Amino acid sequence: MNAGKIVRTIERRAGLMIAAFLLTAIPVTPALGREKNVLQYGAGLIVNIPSPTDEVAQAVEEVAQNTIIRGTKEYNKDEYVKGAEQAQSTPVFPKWTDGGKVFYKVRLHALNPLNFKNSNDAGTLAVRYVVQPQGEKNTVLRIDAVFVEEFRRTVHQSNGSVESSEYKDIQDRVQAAELLKKETAEALEAKQEHDTKQKFEMESNANVASTPSPDAEAKSAAAEASTYENSVLRETGVSLEQHVADLRREVQRLVRQPGAPLKSAPFRTASTLSSLDPGAEVLIVISTRYWYGVETHDGQHGWLRRDQLEEVR
Repeated sequence: MNAGKIVRTIERRAGLMIAAFLLTAIPVTPALGREKNVLQYGAGLIVNIPSPTDEVAQAVEEVAQNTIIRGTKEYNKDEYVKGAEQAQSTPVFPKWTDGGKVFYKVRLHALNPLNFKNSNDAGTLAVRYVVQPQGEKNTVLRIDAVFVEEFRRTVHQSNGSVESSEYKDIQDRVQAAELLKKETAEALEAKQEHDTKQKFEMESNANVASTPSPDAEAKSAAAEASTYENSVLRETGVSLEQHVADLRREVQRLVRQPGAPLKSAPFRTASTLSSLDPGAEVLIVISTRYWYGVETHDGQHGWLRRDQLEEVR
């Protein structure tokens, strides 16, 4: 093999080695990894809520009326944008024609709000909520937010922070409504049980009153009381008086410091019947998971939260 051929062979092998090195040295970034770091401006939020449409619409309307827009701010010291108002419509969104209930919240003259793409200058900050039924027990909620400059009319899309923050507020209200409905149902069920028991006792007392022989009834009652007292003594090892005292302690409670409002129904927003002082005694009439239906010393009936009462020591 002559010298020229040897040189060409060496050069060819060297070129192959360099090409192989470059292929292994260049980092390969998957497309999916790049997309994860890209903010999806203008995507909005669409979520299915497992609650009836009227309950979701009520929560959305309350949020649309609360005068604040979460997930953005004008100044670093702020938590959110204040001064927003509920609106029937706004020109920053095209007219909605796909059905459902539509709510708007608008803040005029907002100054360069955070989390809107390339936002600048002052303009209109608006949020649109669309509530649509999905069967009897489910609801589709759509939330979109935009910022439109006053002079250039440039539209800036949200990066999703406003939509997710506003949805969190709506979700909390829907869950609170569900809890209130559950507690009310439990309270009504307990009241029905109490009324049924009371009616049964009244009928029993009426039957006793109609007994033709009072002396025989008195003797029978005394015998039953004696039998019951002996039974209690045998089973528990305590006297009848002590047993009655123990039973009374189970239904007696004291109001904790600093006192408590007696509510007309088992939920926080119910009207207050009166204010009970610390240490006031009440009798438990109805028991639910979170509330007690009670009777005060003056015969007033109402509701107190469980954590507002303590046992009699």
